[in-house]
Amino acid sequence: MEQKKLAIIATKGTLDWAYPPFILASTAAALGYEVQVFSTFYGLQLLKKDVSGLKVSPLGNPGMPMKMPFGPQWFKDINWNIPNIIQANVPGYESLATVLMKQTIANNGVASIAELRELCQEAEVKFIACQMTVELFGFDHSDFIDGIEYAGAAAFFEFAGESDICLYI
Repeated sequence: MEQKKLAIIATKGTLDWAYPPFILASTAAALGYEVQVFSTFYGLQLLKKDVSGLKVSPLGNPGMPMKMPFGPQWFKDINWNIPNIIQANVPGYESLATVLMKQTIANNGVASIAELRELCQEAEVKFIACQMTVELFGFDHSDFIDGIEYAGAAAFFEFAGESDICLYI
């Protein structure tokens, strides 16, 4: 039986959008899939050496109302639906949302982005940085983790065209 293939195109570079490609890639690799993740535009943030500064962008995110990760149970049970106008105009709101998301992640024992990415690398997930976007944004190869490839979309299409599953995230 031929090995199944999963192709993922990662285009987002925020903390909340970093989890899906790494979770899906590591799971597929654990199930025996050959996996390639093509990171382009803001998805390049996921391949930078330091991902500790990734933030959550609550503005315009309809799924953002979250429960608090601390306090008494009645406080944790409140669904904090903050209007976009407040999110956009309150200085530091993005940083607050990021701190709360990181606390929620820690409270639930979920791995960090760096840990998930390392797990993917150990499972031989192939990471490809879009060379055109690297140049467009003025990045240097030294900005990124070791072990990734640099290629254009055409090179990734060869794999994606043969994949069993192709996801755009």
